[in-house]
Amino acid sequence: MVISGRYGGGAGLPRRVSMGVLRLEVRESRAGTLESSDCLVSVYPSEGLEVVLKGVCARMYPERTRRMVEEALREAGIVAAVEVQDQGALMATMRARLRTAVRRAVSGGGCGEAR
Repeated sequence: MVISGRYGGGAGLPRRVSMGVLRLEVRESRAGTLESSDCLVSVYPSEGLEVVLKGVCARMYPERTRRMVEEALREAGIVAAVEVQDQGALMATMRARLRTAVRRAVSGGGCGEAR
C-alpha cells in the first residue's frame, strides 16, 4: 500500500513499516452521537478493511454507505475497521463524521476528543 491522499504526507503522524510498506498507524477513534438524525462512526485498527453498519437506518442504503466508507479510507491511505451506527444521518453528516474519526485515528486524537 502506498501512502497518499490527505493524511498520507503529514509530518509527525505515527507510522510503521511492515514488509517494506509504509503504513499510517491507526488508533481507535470516534466521531458523532447516537442522537436522532446523526450517526456514530468508530474507527479501529485492523489488518484488513472491515465495514459494519448498525442502527435504525443501516438497512436503508447499505451499499452507498459501504462505498462511501471504503472510498474515504482509500483517500486517507489507511486500512481499518469502521463501524457506522446510523440514526438517520444525512450522507453529508455521515461523511463529516467519518472524516473526523479517520483524522483522529491517524493523528492520535482518540475517542471523543473535540477538534
